[in-house]
Amino acid sequence: MTLRATYSPRTIEAAELLGARIRLGRRERHWTLEGLAERVGVGVVTMRKIEQGDPSVRLGAVFEAANLTGVTLFDQDPSRLSLESDRIHDRLALLPSRIRKPKEVDDAF
Repeated sequence: MTLRATYSPRTIEAAELLGARIRLGRRERHWTLEGLAERVGVGVVTMRKIEQGDPSVRLGAVFEAANLTGVTLFDQDPSRLSLESDRIHDRLALLPSRIRKPKEVDDAF
């Protein structure tokens, strides 16, 4: 049995916006779809899906396309990005490394 992911309208909207920003960046650089696909290391069909905002495409490919076309995903300043990354890791260190499903407790006496 194959599970199919379902996405919320907000996720779909965000993926479509990111795809449109990547398409804009590609066009501003006067790159063909084929040219960007080659730079990203994916096929033209995958590149088209990225630009259409298909949320099922590999995250790494989408991030690479965004990076190559100048789409800002996070802070541009590398030191701020590093600082934010350190903060996240510090917060994660304070939380349990595993989240377990709570056991049912029979409290009927």
